[in-house]
Amino acid sequence: MSGMCPAKAAGRFFLCTTLLRGIIARFFSRVPVATANLSAPMTGFYSHFFMRDFMCTVASDLNVMDKLNPARWQGKRVLMMAGGTGGHVFPALAVASAARDLGAEVHWLGNAKGFEGQKVPAAGFVLHDIAVRGLRGKGLPGWLQAPFMLARAFWRANAVLRRLRPDVVIGMGGFASGPGGLVAHWRRVPLVVHEQNAVAGLTNRRLARVADRVLLADGRAAAGMRLAGGQFVVTGNPVRPEIAAMPVPAQRFLGHRGPVRLLVLGGSQGAKALNALLPQALSLLPVESRPAVTHQVGERWLDEARATYAAAGVEAEVVPFIVDMAAAYGAADWVIARSGALTVAEVASAGLAALFVPFPFAVDDHQTANAQALVDAGAAVVVQQRDLSAESLAGLIAARQDRGALLMQADRARSRSHAKALGRILAEVETLLAGKAAR
Repeated sequence: MSGMCPAKAAGRFFLCTTLLRGIIARFFSRVPVATANLSAPMTGFYSHFFMRDFMCTVASDLNVMDKLNPARWQGKRVLMMAGGTGGHVFPALAVASAARDLGAEVHWLGNAKGFEGQKVPAAGFVLHDIAVRGLRGKGLPGWLQAPFMLARAFWRANAVLRRLRPDVVIGMGGFASGPGGLVAHWRRVPLVVHEQNAVAGLTNRRLARVADRVLLADGRAAAGMRLAGGQFVVTGNPVRPEIAAMPVPAQRFLGHRGPVRLLVLGGSQGAKALNALLPQALSLLPVESRPAVTHQVGERWLDEARATYAAAGVEAEVVPFIVDMAAAYGAADWVIARSGALTVAEVASAGLAALFVPFPFAVDDHQTANAQALVDAGAAVVVQQRDLSAESLAGLIAARQDRGALLMQADRARSRSHAKALGRILAEVETLLAGKAAR
């Protein structure tokens, strides 16, 4: 188009945009969401170390998992769609691994250059590349390229579904879910959508209009998706098996002696703020009032964080990653963390009092909403990063020295967990597989 006059170039762009809008309008027409079967029983931060933990079937889901019929999965082809962040990819890996264990052939639609590009193949799944990305923060050039990017993504998604002919498509968030989910609807392939956050993302808000099943980790997401009571199932978020199987807080706390134990989870995004504040806050407390701290800071910030603690004269176990999260949660009396959907789910499942500092740049401030259920239960406190100083954080830490009070909050957190989340998701998928087989 280098030799094309501006008027002709603008005309072509307008034509492409108009055609693409027509395609999207066709897919996003107000199709009623299938009524879900309500009688059916569903961090933060992640690292490559956690991958193996998501390969297992959750033991605490047994009373739901045992009701699943492997015969309905044998020979079936499942297409997973999730990408962008660990909050989307890791829950999807839990579902994908369980579906594979039940006998299904599982494929994945995602961006090979995205977060899923390394995690999904490492888990043994075939990743079908679809080059699609978000537009927020991309400016005018990003929006000008959007029609062409989306057109390619739709074409690629259609090619993948035409070749694979999946029996069911499961979307768990991320940009790849949009084109793939809409093409699944167009090709009349059963579509399941799962939303992990308390505020639904744009992709899932649109897909909910055409999905055969809409599953929510938090029922409050239904309002933003314009869903009525019979149009969704609250399943919760699946967590790693060893966390779901942890003993109740009272049993764990029996072995806790000495200083209160604080677990700090820096988070994969914006960890630097917490890494800097914690040593400063702890240095303001008398040595005898300081908790025993384990602080996960991420590989990138490890040396800097250790130097900050040393300069503040504060002793702490500063680590880049935590391999055994169940052991870390089990040893802790309370936790400071970001409030990504999976971190909140793990804290609730483990049963821990929490101070959540939401990532300030999360889309639609969904991390604040994610934490609200535990705040309402009296199990957690939310403090925005802009309101947090070394002095205020020191006061919050000093106020959490009573193990009895922390145990009460831990019990409240545990009461809000969804231990059977994975089994409930699979049960909904199996219902669709059985319905398709009967046709």
